[in-house]
Amino acid sequence: MSTDNKIAKRYNRIAGIYDMLEAPMEKLFSKWRRKMLKGASGKTLEVGIGTGKNIPHYPKDVELTGIDFSPKMVEIARRKTKTSDNVKILEMDAENMDFSDDSFDTVVTSCVFCSVPNPVKGLQEIRRVCKNGGRVLMLEHVRSEKKGVGQLMDAFNFIPVHIYGANINRRTYENLLKAGFNSQHINVKDLWLDIVKLIEIKNFK
Repeated sequence: MSTDNKIAKRYNRIAGIYDMLEAPMEKLFSKWRRKMLKGASGKTLEVGIGTGKNIPHYPKDVELTGIDFSPKMVEIARRKTKTSDNVKILEMDAENMDFSDDSFDTVVTSCVFCSVPNPVKGLQEIRRVCKNGGRVLMLEHVRSEKKGVGQLMDAFNFIPVHIYGANINRRTYENLLKAGFNSQHINVKDLWLDIVKLIEIKNFK
């Protein structure tokens, strides 16, 4: 079984209780989601939409397409958008998107690139499907670079990976550079310590 399928199965397993598991942190994250999504406009793709937590925070005029590789997560997100004409939810792998180049004005991720098996490949796909001059908005948790903290995250990373495939020690900024994004067009803001970050990118190709 591929790594992608293993992780999708883990998310399928917890899909029904996912929102409950994340509830203690959601008060903070909902504030950060609103802040991030103020920058979304036009034809927007959310990669790893999960159970659809971001959906209520999008500007009303956004035409939203959401993808996720967990069928059960997709099912929950679709239930939340039954009355929305401008939202479409698809089952799709972030590393192999079925979209043409330059399809979207904005691409959004939130707490996704801890779970994409090959994060550089997933980020390359985002760069490909986002229009030249478009925006990439990311709310992600990453490995701390503080002495001791990062080492602890490395040591305990196996626990969330085993439970549902999420890594707590990803270096997402470095992965963005490997994927071809230009450092001059990447703006990073720390939201909680140096672990939770808001990343805004102008996608000049």
